[in-house]
Amino acid sequence: MHNEIPLTYTQLVATAARKFGQTCAIRTPAASITFSELETMVFVAARAMLASGVRHGDRVAIWAPNSPEWVYAALGATSIGAVIVPINTRLKGQEAGFMLERSGASHLFTVAEFLGNRYPELIAREQLPALRGITLLEEIDKSRSGWEAFLASGNMVAKEDCYQAMTAVKPEDIADIMYTSGTTGNPKGVMSSHEQNLRVFSTWCEWVGLQAGDRYLIANPFFHTFGYKSGWVACLLRGATMYPMAMFDAAAALACIARDKITVLPGPPTIFHALLAHEKMKDTDLTSLRLAVTGAATVPPTLIRNMRTELGFRSVLTAYGLTESTGVLTICPHGVTDEQVATTCGIAIPGIELRCVTDDGLPVAVGEPGEVIARGYNVMKGYFEDPVATAASIDEDGWLHTGDIGVLDADGFLRITDRKKDMFIVGGF
Repeated sequence: MHNEIPLTYTQLVATAARKFGQTCAIRTPAASITFSELETMVFVAARAMLASGVRHGDRVAIWAPNSPEWVYAALGATSIGAVIVPINTRLKGQEAGFMLERSGASHLFTVAEFLGNRYPELIAREQLPALRGITLLEEIDKSRSGWEAFLASGNMVAKEDCYQAMTAVKPEDIADIMYTSGTTGNPKGVMSSHEQNLRVFSTWCEWVGLQAGDRYLIANPFFHTFGYKSGWVACLLRGATMYPMAMFDAAAALACIARDKITVLPGPPTIFHALLAHEKMKDTDLTSLRLAVTGAATVPPTLIRNMRTELGFRSVLTAYGLTESTGVLTICPHGVTDEQVATTCGIAIPGIELRCVTDDGLPVAVGEPGEVIARGYNVMKGYFEDPVATAASIDEDGWLHTGDIGVLDADGFLRITDRKKDMFIVGGF
């Protein structure tokens, strides 16, 4: 199957424009853009990246809530071979500064303010010798470099030079560095290639049943794999329309579902609990909802039933993965019972080996708990500039040690039962 899919983000954008042309790619209350227009916008953004000195292999950080500009910046950078570094919008200056400094980001795309945080001011005192420029993904005033001015700067770059940079991108090139805390210590930068992302999420799309023409409310943040790779990347792979939401709000989500006839809404269990508990839920037309994909926490069987009966989802699936596995290891196939959806994370995606093992690395018996380890094309390329941490996570036989304790049943369904080390989950993160 993967021979038919685009293997770089440059190919992804071109293929989506060719296949889905005049279909709406991104819709917000303020704007609507087709897949053809998106291709044009990405080319403009790519020229601007080159004009600002961004080159193949350079790291470009994005620290901002979900918006069309987030997608344009990410694709403009990756389509010329730069590496995006998404940064959590909840982070404070020192934490974001750590990631900017460690990744050696040469350019930062951010917003002036979000949820009371003034991002440029938060990092004003951080020592960031590699950072050459900060661009706001919006227009505030003429005194600060905004998105329109950034795009206009691309006119200085010859179109041929941009095409050349775009055709030089290879499937094995790193597309992103996603920082994850894992369980201990400072966050580590997980490297994934263009091909890994596109192969994994083509499989994800196929298994969950994302379709051309789906209307996908992306409430999951773009700085997270759930909102980025199984969010807007998946939409580009399948020709679904993305409705980016800057911050999840149950009332706004219900209004959007009714107004825009949303068909797809993935997210952690917290967002479905919030929708079910909202006073307007009973009076909202939710008949368009078709597909939900959840995970990231324990899912009670009653929630799955309520998502079907009260929210009206025809398909509710769970999945499991971690940043180090390009986001996906297992998915619940269609047609399984609500009990299986709630109590397991599904089966391994094709091409992936999955085992539960003892501390000595020996496979445990069916139904017995052990550490979940995985091997396959989705295992990260390593932690950025951290060979010691990489070696601690991926053994010499190529097995990724997840740190999760799980049980595999006779049919290959995985149930996560524990962590080897403690961790906090806050708001689904």
